[in-house]
Amino acid sequence: MEKFHGHGSCAIGTDKAILNLFRAAASPTSRAKLYDLLIGCKTTPADLASQFCLQRTSAVGTEGSGFTPVPLDPDGPASASDFGVGVFSAEPTKTANKELLAISMNQRASVRWVAAPGGELIIPATQNNGICLNSALSTGTTAHEGSIFFEE
Repeated sequence: MEKFHGHGSCAIGTDKAILNLFRAAASPTSRAKLYDLLIGCKTTPADLASQFCLQRTSAVGTEGSGFTPVPLDPDGPASASDFGVGVFSAEPTKTANKELLAISMNQRASVRWVAAPGGELIIPATQNNGICLNSALSTGTTAHEGSIFFEE
């Protein structure tokens, strides 16, 4: 298994994608497994609440920019996945009732989630399927950043 990292940021709001990790290869032969997630506010935060979720996606949407996953092993192969980064002009297609993780936080805090061994969040070996870090609810519009670590 090779390990990779990607990150992105945008001003949050209700139901806005920040970072969409998806299978980019035409015929991926392996599944990606998300095992580590970091979320934090990159601007001066207010004392406000935010809620984020990781949600399954079935189409990539129209991203503001992309981010090629960085291998943690510099001699490792390229990833069969890709990242779409907000601001999205068309949101990724989020699969209804497929929220995998919900995180509520104060904007003055940072959050880290690490999967228990065997508890990684898995993306199927299907092109354009993925997992989106989504701003589910916010009482403000500060810029937040997310970092995702995954293996495939």
